[in-house]
Amino acid sequence: MSARTKARKRALDILFSADVRGDTVPQALAAAAERAVSEPERQASWLYAREIVDGVIDNSDEIDDEIETHSREWKLDRMPAVDRALLRIATWEILFNDEVPTGVAITEAVDLAKELSTEESSGFIHGVLARIERSS
Repeated sequence: MSARTKARKRALDILFSADVRGDTVPQALAAAAERAVSEPERQASWLYAREIVDGVIDNSDEIDDEIETHSREWKLDRMPAVDRALLRIATWEILFNDEVPTGVAITEAVDLAKELSTEESSGFIHGVLARIERSS
């Protein structure tokens, strides 16, 4: 597993935990940062995970608007928490990170959905992200 794939999983953990616990994303990020200090072997994945989460925080309104616009009448609060987090990560990569090819962002999100979410989630996430890609 590449460092960026691991970083996406760490970012997913942070966004998901904030959502499920009712914490703010900055609170969850701060807690993860404290844990990261004691995990030097995971430093490479931590740096990109933090970049993702910071990007989601900084652009949350635009990211959520894009997701809701392209999710064909599915409101964010109706989506599973894992799907919301994956969509936010991939949407940030598509719209705000020129270093990641759009196809990679979509594939990574779909693969994580297959591993961590419902049977229907990977297809749903792929469709939403493909529509975001076409509109950007």
